[in-house]
Amino acid sequence: MARREALKNLRLEFLLYRERAIISGILVAITFLVLLTRLYDLQITNHAHYQTRSQENHVRIVPVAPTRGLIFDRNGVLLADNTPNYQLVITPGQVKDMTRLLVDLQELVDIEEHELERFYKTIKRKQSFQKTPIKFNLSDEEVARFAVNQYKFGGVEIEANSTRSYPLKNFTAHALGYVGRINEKEQLEVDRQNYNGTTHIGKLGIEKYYEDLLHGKVGYQHEEINAQGRKQRELNKNPPVPGVDIQLSLVAELQEVALNALGEESGAVVAMDPNNGEILVFVSNPNYDPNDFVNGIGQKAYSELRDSETRPLFNRALIGQYPPGSTIKPIVALAGLQYDVTCPTKTMYAGPYFQLPGKSRRYRDWKKGGHGLVNMDSAIAQSCDVYFYDLGNRLGIDRMHEFLGKFGLGNLTQLDTVGEARGILPSPEWKKRARGEVWFPGETVITSIGQGYMLATPLQLALMTAKIAKRGSTFQPRFVRATRVPGELSFTEIEPSPLPTVPLRDDDYWDVIHQSMINVVHAPNGTARKIGLDAQYKIAGKTGTAQVFGIGQDEEYDAEKIAKKLRDHALFVAYAPAENPSIAIAVVVENGGSGSSTAAPVARTVLDAYLLKDNIVASH
Repeated sequence: MARREALKNLRLEFLLYRERAIISGILVAITFLVLLTRLYDLQITNHAHYQTRSQENHVRIVPVAPTRGLIFDRNGVLLADNTPNYQLVITPGQVKDMTRLLVDLQELVDIEEHELERFYKTIKRKQSFQKTPIKFNLSDEEVARFAVNQYKFGGVEIEANSTRSYPLKNFTAHALGYVGRINEKEQLEVDRQNYNGTTHIGKLGIEKYYEDLLHGKVGYQHEEINAQGRKQRELNKNPPVPGVDIQLSLVAELQEVALNALGEESGAVVAMDPNNGEILVFVSNPNYDPNDFVNGIGQKAYSELRDSETRPLFNRALIGQYPPGSTIKPIVALAGLQYDVTCPTKTMYAGPYFQLPGKSRRYRDWKKGGHGLVNMDSAIAQSCDVYFYDLGNRLGIDRMHEFLGKFGLGNLTQLDTVGEARGILPSPEWKKRARGEVWFPGETVITSIGQGYMLATPLQLALMTAKIAKRGSTFQPRFVRATRVPGELSFTEIEPSPLPTVPLRDDDYWDVIHQSMINVVHAPNGTARKIGLDAQYKIAGKTGTAQVFGIGQDEEYDAEKIAKKLRDHALFVAYAPAENPSIAIAVVVENGGSGSSTAAPVARTVLDAYLLKDNIVASH
């Protein structure tokens, strides 16, 4: 009974009830606060995010690729354009049977085998909801046929887009390069966010070097879609930022002149303005149409280009490496003056060959009977090998290597492009490192006339010539002279960058070399006198002939008796007008024989077009 009374203790029950009520109230308050916080997050803080997610079943976010920047020549001629085109795209996640769908598609649209292979490779590295192009540049007929049958193809649609095009085709191929489909390796290297929606990227040349400028920045748009994934309407849009337009220093008309001057010959022409480093001509022949590569070239067509004996894909101007031959003789002569090994008035008897003391080997002159009594001027004008054999031997390979390197030989020019070859400026250290062999005195002798191990690109020879033209002081070679950001009407020019000068003990030495190079073209016995006969301006130049294969010292070289591909290369370097140079040029004609008869006329044609034709170049 006492126990029942204790249980009926009202005060105790009240205290117990109040404790439970307080705990329950706290729990309710905490729960309400959590719900309120979550509601605030949903409705205010992240409203836009969750609204988009809630609409994913009928709204999609689509990246909008930026318009690629345009490329112009210095006179405003359009070199790289963006032309409208229609492409067929597939969203794999919306396709149940891809194999069947592609078979049915091929009944309406011509899809080649290499396009199918590329499509399958691409979808493997993309997410299933991402659109993947399978066919570019649809014809109007193909667009019409698919539009009528589109209801049969869920996940497939036609998109209006733009594609890169090169109006001048092969004229600028090796300078511009081209854009092409982004491959798997490039996909891993690019900024995925900025390239979302972009299918093409610069592959070679200027297109690749300036990819960051030309590409632009990606945009996004929200699209309302139906149950089949087809767009119904656009909602809001964040527009892309177009790429930067660039203006090159190239002259489109000069490109054509140079190619026509080369004709059927394989070779290269590079010309630059020594006053600012701007590249005026950059031609490699044979060449190709870069438009063929933009949306994928067929295996058969590519194999024909790749396997052709004329190597149209090979950029001779940039990576072609040739013995410079006698084109380096003016610099060797300048080295002789600089190191006080000789003087301009010193004469020697140059017979038909040169021999090292105590050696039996004969190093023959190109002129069968020799040149007789010569000094520095006549040795350069007549390209006397024996004079330079002797001078090179007295200079020594170390001093020649040091001095020739100051003119850019054996070094990258750092031109604003990709894939440049370095060439070879040999030395005992180089030979030991590259071949594991010692240097021989006879190798010094043949290096003095640009033979042996020495190799140079046409671009390097143009820079070398520009340095001679400007008395040892010129500028960094460059393609791009100005840029224009989106929204601007005019281009902003880029300041030229000076290169280190070549200091001489006596600046009068330059006058000696300049006059000798003028005599190459304008003296009665100059090796290039034929191109100077009717010239309306003075040209300073130097011919060169480079052996493709060696012949025994008792054998005669007869071009008519050997295959074309084994004949000597023909070279010519020049600058004009000689008194105040505005252009320096290098020409290499593969297996062309004599530089005076093959390469020099090509240079003269380009120089005439540049110097005599009105309005061929802006700011000339």
